[in-house]
Amino acid sequence: MKTIENFVRDNIRDLKPCVHGAEVLGAAQESGFSPQEILDFSSSVNPLGPSKKALVAAKKSLNQIAAYPDSNSNELRDQLASHLGVNRGNLIVGNGSTELMYLFAEIFLKPGETAVIPAPTFGEYEGAVRKAGVEPKFVKLGKNFQIDAQAFKLSMAGAKIVFLCNPNNPTGMLIHPETLKDIVETALTQDTLVFLDEDFLEFVDDRKTLSMIGNIGKYPNLFILRSFTKIFGLTGLRVGYGIANQDIINILLCAKIPWNVNCVAQAAAVAALKDGQHLQVTREFIKKEKAWLSSELAGFKSFKILPSDANFYFIDIRKSKLTAAELRNRVLAQGILIRDCTSFKGLDEFYIRIAVKTHEENQKLIAALKQAVKSD
Repeated sequence: MKTIENFVRDNIRDLKPCVHGAEVLGAAQESGFSPQEILDFSSSVNPLGPSKKALVAAKKSLNQIAAYPDSNSNELRDQLASHLGVNRGNLIVGNGSTELMYLFAEIFLKPGETAVIPAPTFGEYEGAVRKAGVEPKFVKLGKNFQIDAQAFKLSMAGAKIVFLCNPNNPTGMLIHPETLKDIVETALTQDTLVFLDEDFLEFVDDRKTLSMIGNIGKYPNLFILRSFTKIFGLTGLRVGYGIANQDIINILLCAKIPWNVNCVAQAAAVAALKDGQHLQVTREFIKKEKAWLSSELAGFKSFKILPSDANFYFIDIRKSKLTAAELRNRVLAQGILIRDCTSFKGLDEFYIRIAVKTHEENQKLIAALKQAVKSD
């Protein structure tokens, strides 16, 4: 018999796993700490955890696990529609937002077509494109890690899909509203779809004004991605959702796998949406801790802290004469995990990303960083 690789499609055989933060188990094996002892600053999720009401709803839903879940998550879609001011027909729910990235690429990309991706940005866009059998076209971000509108629009010529992240991951920066509008409108004139990831926009003060959700009727080429992973803190339950015009949603609903979101995840997400107080407390908490962390990080003369609109900081550490991997290893030896950003396309080995966590945890991070930089 031939080797198994001979049975696999070429584009699948060449796939490589995307590197992510939150690799706490690997970090534990590497450092000798238990997973519970490691403070994870490499993943940017709600430091307060999920709503207590969501946890109660999750527990109550356990008596439903003997039955199939609602395949189209209709109760959750209804709650999302009310929360966002759209119709149920404008919404699809996925097993995490990553499922919807891959589904979108699988449906709309054909071999030989073009998908444009900024660099650096979230790595799973590339994975989704490659799995669909397409070679991504990367466009390096301009000065200060911002999109150069004219250069980016030129790169879009003939593209089938453009992937954008707002605020961007790992930089934490928002795309200028006029630039974003210009790109979406240019894409519309040339029949290019825009996949806009707003996962981190929930942390931004002016989120309602900056979101493109209100424009899905105006831009039939626009698909917006959101998640319950970040601000809602339902990370392990894997719930994401997409907002678009009904034509796009209907195609996605037909093509997705059935029963893709389990009953526990659906119940918890519905309850989380209803707990507005938890969201308000979270936003106020992160704003306060982010300001404190920014002030402390400014004391590191060998760090360049880039402005962030999200719940994390992106830092150039080259003046420390340490690489991101070296700094990561030094703070991991103290039980703290930070994100080495070397794996992000378009970055060199001198960038890290750190999340905003609780005050006590943030204090421990600053102490660990001081020790790590001082020990050189």
